Amino acid sequence: MAPQRREFLGWAMGGALTAAGARLGVGQTAADPLAQPVPFAADTVLKAAMLLAASPYKAPDAPLPSVFSGLAFDQYASIRRAPGTAIWADEKLDFTLEPLHRGFVYTTPVAINIVENGQSQRVIYDPADFDFGKLQPPTPPGDLGFSGLRILAASDQGFQDAAIFQGASFYRSRARGQNFGVTARGLAIRTGDDPGEEFPLFREFWVEKPAPASDTLTIHALLDSQSVTGAFRFTVRPLETTIIDTEMTLIGRAATDKLGIGAMGAGYLFSGLDHRRPDDWRAAVYESTGLQMLTGNGEWIWRPVSNPETLQISAFSDVHPRGFGLIQRSRTFDAFYDDEGRWELRPTLWIEPIGDWSEGDLRLLEIPVASENNANILAQWRPKTGIAAGGTLSLAYRQFWCWTPPSKPDLAICTSSRAGKFNGKPRFAVEMTGDVFADPQKAAAAVADLHASPGKIVSVKLFPYKDRRSVRVMFDLDPGSEAFSELRLTLNLDNQAVSETWLYRWRA
Repeated sequence: MAPQRREFLGWAMGGALTAAGARLGVGQTAADPLAQPVPFAADTVLKAAMLLAASPYKAPDAPLPSVFSGLAFDQYASIRRAPGTAIWADEKLDFTLEPLHRGFVYTTPVAINIVENGQSQRVIYDPADFDFGKLQPPTPPGDLGFSGLRILAASDQGFQDAAIFQGASFYRSRARGQNFGVTARGLAIRTGDDPGEEFPLFREFWVEKPAPASDTLTIHALLDSQSVTGAFRFTVRPLETTIIDTEMTLIGRAATDKLGIGAMGAGYLFSGLDHRRPDDWRAAVYESTGLQMLTGNGEWIWRPVSNPETLQISAFSDVHPRGFGLIQRSRTFDAFYDDEGRWELRPTLWIEPIGDWSEGDLRLLEIPVASENNANILAQWRPKTGIAAGGTLSLAYRQFWCWTPPSKPDLAICTSSRAGKFNGKPRFAVEMTGDVFADPQKAAAAVADLHASPGKIVSVKLFPYKDRRSVRVMFDLDPGSEAFSELRLTLNLDNQAVSETWLYRWRA
């Protein structure tokens, strides 16, 4: 069983490369003096990953002075880059970079390099680049290194956050006008499985200096863990929708299965589906409404998520998935009434595989939490086969950090899922919205195709609403003596589906 965790903060587990990696001119410890530029080629990171995989895993060991390792979150957030110290701040480029300080839970160092004209040069820590506020760093502070990297992109309002890579293999991005929310991961291993989750980490980044007026930034990353190493290439394009293309090659240090590809996590506290916080002044609190999937055979699946009483793991088997993601469909302030959280401004993260991903399942974990600061909704693609020791796995995918996914079902979609009890039985109200229901005759002719396993569906009623272009389905579940039931709903016209497939797991 996976432990509860504050995934949005990450699990800082980085470090420096082994001496073998240093022989390539990569991965020297942050305390090393700035060396001469070293050659950087397209296969530099892959070679470093292969060298790492041939050596036993060595956990990072880079203690911080107590003034930084013992920071509370608010204290850590007060550490800021000094004005004008961002990389490329004095150049006419559409990007700047801000290496992030170590501290709080971000105690593990990660090396950062700048690549230009086929040469790589390490960024060296300088305390003068930071404003520590009321903190009193030790004197002399020494070379404390960095915990991650902030990417800022030019916009009409000046340079704004486009992406943050910090903590293990975690990173975040967003569309224009949004707040940060859902968090991605380079790789997950054994999420929700015994003997417990393994957290791979990015050891080192190489950022290619962009050409003037270029709207694309390329980042290479070296991943390391007890089981695998890996070479990643991220291509970041922060437009109205931020697009991040990911190319990855994993190398098995040991035989490994239960890999999580395209992993992501979001926070979900309560809504009208689970009523976990009836005394809360807000209407709902969540970063994502549900999990959406476009299967290899073209079926659109919608699975609303919730904050369960116990850990719930669901697996949706597929071959060659065409898309999946954690989607925020609630885009009005009235859905939440939270002046500070502004959950309606959180990004949707949609992933489209590049190439065939073969057989596997889309794994969803719903972890019970009592705080909105926990990323308790986790999704990832799990390939059916893992990696042998010394074997490799190469995959690519495109991420859309957006308001709505670019791929949309040509069907009515679920815009509301609510649950409660009526006469002692579970009652559900699911609303499907689409242009097809703007026609009153079609809305009135819609038929609910409902299934429960185990248990049975009783008392089904449909309510068409022309003004909302929707049909609301209300039904009761008779579970008998069962403690759970898998529910499935589509709306049909003339025996053809006109809505996406709604799935949900009821629990006693």
